[in-house]
Amino acid sequence: MDNKLEQAVKQICDECGNDRTRIMDIVIALQKSQGCVSSQAMDLIAKQVNAHRVEVEGVVSFYAFLSKDPKGKVVIRVCTDVVDRMKGVNEVGQAFQAELGIGLGETTEDGNITLEHTPCIGMCDQAPAALINDEVFTNLSEDKAKAIVQALKKDADPKKISIELGDGNNANELVKSEVKNNICKKGEIIFADNESGAGLKKALELAPADVIKEIKESKLRGRGGAGFPTGLKWDFASKAEGDQKYVLCNADEGEPGTFKDRVLLTERYDLLFEGMTITGYAIGANAGVIYLRGEYAYLRAFLENKLVERRDKNLLGKNVLGKDGFDFDIRIQMGAGAYVCGEETALISSCEGMRGDPKNRPPFPAQKGYLGCPTVVNNVETLSIVTRIMEKGAAWFTGIGTEASAGTKILSISGDCEAPGVYEFPIGIKIEDLLKEVKAENAQAVLIGGPAGQIISATEFNRYICFDDLATGGAIVIFGAQRNILEIVNEYMDFFIEENCGYCTPCRVGNVLLKQRLEKIISGKGEKADLDYLQDLGDSVILTSRCGLGQTSPNPILTTLKNFRSLYEGLIKVEKDIMEPTFDVKAALNDAETVAERQSVIY
Repeated sequence: MDNKLEQAVKQICDECGNDRTRIMDIVIALQKSQGCVSSQAMDLIAKQVNAHRVEVEGVVSFYAFLSKDPKGKVVIRVCTDVVDRMKGVNEVGQAFQAELGIGLGETTEDGNITLEHTPCIGMCDQAPAALINDEVFTNLSEDKAKAIVQALKKDADPKKISIELGDGNNANELVKSEVKNNICKKGEIIFADNESGAGLKKALELAPADVIKEIKESKLRGRGGAGFPTGLKWDFASKAEGDQKYVLCNADEGEPGTFKDRVLLTERYDLLFEGMTITGYAIGANAGVIYLRGEYAYLRAFLENKLVERRDKNLLGKNVLGKDGFDFDIRIQMGAGAYVCGEETALISSCEGMRGDPKNRPPFPAQKGYLGCPTVVNNVETLSIVTRIMEKGAAWFTGIGTEASAGTKILSISGDCEAPGVYEFPIGIKIEDLLKEVKAENAQAVLIGGPAGQIISATEFNRYICFDDLATGGAIVIFGAQRNILEIVNEYMDFFIEENCGYCTPCRVGNVLLKQRLEKIISGKGEKADLDYLQDLGDSVILTSRCGLGQTSPNPILTTLKNFRSLYEGLIKVEKDIMEPTFDVKAALNDAETVAERQSVIY
């Protein structure tokens, strides 16, 4: 037995209270200190926290940032999202490979540097980008990639690489990142000036039921894309049986093309923390968890420090703001690279120290969620808006946006436009007006809501972003006239195949079959029947998949079949001299069926 490893495991487990539900924190910490979570380490962890060995290995094998086998002291993860490819990441990746002398998925001979690719890391507005350990490097070029490798060969610490610090809190001593906020448009709600603590003070002056009533009257709907009424979700949780309740913040924005939460966490963290506290008061919860995606680990120390500051001001902790009996605190739970954990029940599984497998519903989280207790799960933007509603009132909020879709929407806009970045628009903005705002008037297509959403053509640019028309969690990717839409669709299908949890057959197998048939068409070997096949199989995957990932994964194909059908039809092989079948298989089998006394099955 390796004594050093045994001591390291024991120390990390002790720091996590030897808590079975903190396995995620344990394996992430061990990966960071040891470079992997070895088979021996898994045995030690299982024994220390009284878990089954298979449970520990299930976690390690599930998340992309965890590994059973050793990786280099430095892991370079090059983002190969569609937008990064549009901005030249293939050339950047080749520069990394050439300078390191290894291929993707390999480690240098000295064991110091591992090179990998990864899906969207939330930097599409400054692509190409890469994660080097937890540090983010943006606006990469071939020369910059070579310079980074040369610096790492001299000192294998990415924090020591010379960079120009980004704006706002990106330059904070606890962040020190070259990431830029790129806030291009400030609206009336999220990016407007506000007084820290004002919304919470007003909430605590009301009864919890009245806070829920105010949120209901505001018509606030969840900003994750589905648009479920926030007040109704809170009402369910507040009335659910259970002495212990929880507030979970979904800060795992893994949808390719989205990065708004990155900016909200960096610059509007107070709105988020306050919104979680208000939610806790309203539903009777005393604990909150922020599930922070692994790609945003560079913000963790900064956010932890801001939580400490709020505790010092009595905005968190016991008897918040002097409200006798109202205790509420927040902890940060790190993710480790799994897109499916953006689905709320998969997120809950991950917070519980398990694989990010979606749970069956019902029961819904509001009745039985985190650790089996009533739980409200809202995303960063929704919880931030809650603070402003309590500060300014429901009537103020409903006066912005449309009658059916109140408020503003934060959009992450990238791709073929001159001004990529974060925009706060009143809900109800027309697509053609949005394109003018971001200087992208020559677009042939716009992806609304990421690949899980829909790709629309220029004929639909007169539509509106709102819950009654084009609903979106926030990701908007613009494709210019030079882009091959079907190749982009193919890349998005790759993403869904890579990121599904593997639990249910329709999603695990169906997406592979969809991609295979799409590639047949792209190669020029497609037949007219293949279009019907794609439609039927896509509909089946949506209908029969277990969670939201599978229920949206065929959308890149299905929405382009609808909106760009001519692109598919233009690739269908048409034979002028098609031979008509003259052989009647049913007639030929008549005699044999008579002898066998049964009907043949013909496929």
